Amino acid sequence: MGTVQKAHEECGLAYHRCRWCGTASFRRLLCPVCASSELDPERTSGDGVIVRTAVIHRYTEAARNESLVRFSEGFVLRCRIVGAAPHLVTVGARVRPVSGDEPETGEVVLELCEPPAARQDWI
Repeated sequence: MGTVQKAHEECGLAYHRCRWCGTASFRRLLCPVCASSELDPERTSGDGVIVRTAVIHRYTEAARNESLVRFSEGFVLRCRIVGAAPHLVTVGARVRPVSGDEPETGEVVLELCEPPAARQDWI
């Protein structure tokens, strides 16, 4: 196993799976489907696919990207995408966790698995 792949596995996301109905959830005290409090902690690699994306300009001087990402475990989470210009992040792009320290704000930060394709309509 390569060191890059190992680093990405170590920075995966912790989530919960309901013991009763099997629903995966992130940062919840109760299952969003059956309201059970019996949640088992699990760990994901953090790889996902962008299902919605937006360029955000509020609260910062520079634009940033916020996207809804569907993880292979079944839950959808709002994440910040880094490593590419905000307007080049597209729906359907695969993402993975950024290796290194987690941000102090508690937000989930991901990066694109592949560099974005150049867009001619922005010229």
